Amino acid sequence: MIRTLLAVLALAVLLPAAARADAPHAELFNGSEINWRDPKAGIYEASKTGKPVIMVFHATWCSACKRYRAVFKDAGIVASAKDFVMILVDADQEKQINGAFAPDGTYVPRTLFIDPDGNISNTLVGKDAQYPHTIDIERPDELLALMKKAKETGFGAPPSDTAPAAVEERT
Repeated sequence: MIRTLLAVLALAVLLPAAARADAPHAELFNGSEINWRDPKAGIYEASKTGKPVIMVFHATWCSACKRYRAVFKDAGIVASAKDFVMILVDADQEKQINGAFAPDGTYVPRTLFIDPDGNISNTLVGKDAQYPHTIDIERPDELLALMKKAKETGFGAPPSDTAPAAVEERT
């Protein structure tokens, strides 16, 4: 809880007051079909809508990132992305954000599943034990499976009001 609070406070301080809603370089990651947000706009949107976040860190010089871009052209990814707030972060341009959301390092590409409260999932991760937030850069299957798992498990969904109503005891 303290870590979440610190992350949210850090974002409030680190993010510039005026930010574009569209993420820089979104066109490289199929921005015509996926609504990529910059960190400030995306985090604000997640907090208001209760949608979970997928935050993708990349660098323009990174050859693995360039290959990863093609994953976001998959029709299944495009459709599933509508259930998430999609945030694209240029790790070189957003060094403070890159450092603030680095549970296991600042490597790229890095894909994080984050709930609307700012908690990074440690279960919605890739298969690489050394770099768990690396997702298969060649095929959409792994990312699709993680998106499906997030949706099925209710990751990031607001808590439901299913608490039983108080029952009065009549005497």
